[in-house]
Amino acid sequence: MPTLELLTSPRADVWAAGNQTTTVQFTLGAEIEADILCRVFNLFAMQYLIPAKVDARQLADSLEIQVEVGDITWHRAQVIAEKMRNLISVFEVNLVNAEHPGEVLQSYA
Repeated sequence: MPTLELLTSPRADVWAAGNQTTTVQFTLGAEIEADILCRVFNLFAMQYLIPAKVDARQLADSLEIQVEVGDITWHRAQVIAEKMRNLISVFEVNLVNAEHPGEVLQSYA
């Protein structure tokens, strides 16, 4: 019987293996639902990525979620952002290079 291995490092980005990694901030706008945070964090968990910073705020009738993840390729960040936008409750996703904050590099509305 094979021994179980603990996988602690992120999965390799096989489609963009030669690309440099960076720190990316995901900013989401979503409807207020009890499971939305779990569904968003699951997208990172499936890639063995652990967010460095997380912030969630309820604004009137919506939820603003900010997640910062380091050591990620831009390609992988785009794929995760597209998956986030495909969640039914999410109505907006913005990607920002955390090393140059204030400049939205990609928006999914």
